[in-house]
Amino acid sequence: MENKTQYLEDISQIRSMMERSSRFISLSGLSGVFAGVYALAGAFLAHQIINNEIGINYQSKFLNLSSGRLEQLVIIALAVLGLAIGTGIILTTQKARKRGLKIWDKTAKLLTINLLIPLITGGILCLIFLHHGLVGVIAPSTLIFYGLSLINASKYTFTDIRYLGFAEIALGLISAYYVGFGLYFWALGFGILHILYGAIMYFKYER
Repeated sequence: MENKTQYLEDISQIRSMMERSSRFISLSGLSGVFAGVYALAGAFLAHQIINNEIGINYQSKFLNLSSGRLEQLVIIALAVLGLAIGTGIILTTQKARKRGLKIWDKTAKLLTINLLIPLITGGILCLIFLHHGLVGVIAPSTLIFYGLSLINASKYTFTDIRYLGFAEIALGLISAYYVGFGLYFWALGFGILHILYGAIMYFKYER
């Protein structure tokens, strides 16, 4: 009986070692919660800017904003992105140190590369849309490409992230049909879903 118990423990340890070597398991669930909060705050500020100047148009994919207002929206987006990435790095680093894991290894590099390929592609496409004044289709595009990024990177971290990716893509496609409501779908995808996902990951893996 003792030999059987020891055998099962050895298998569990080997499995854990294999998982650590093939998957990046230091992602912090709390970073997802914070990212969602930042996104909701950014969406609120963007809504105020758009609504105060021209009002929300629920039919048009064009937004005739002044260059100054567009710059404000870009700054808000960059601030949200910067805060989310910064918080993610800090919390993930703390989690890795507590567990005695390396923060930057081969798996982390593969995760980053697979995450960035669709993300950068989508970012460039959104800049092209912005250049042509197609502001209304930027929100759907960011949701779709972000979802593709998560799915592409999920094989190098928790598989749960794949489901978040599917949800983001679904929201992006719906948002592409209801173009004028893009900001609300963006807030739902990057805000609410991130908070829910982060909370689930925290209670599932970190408590």
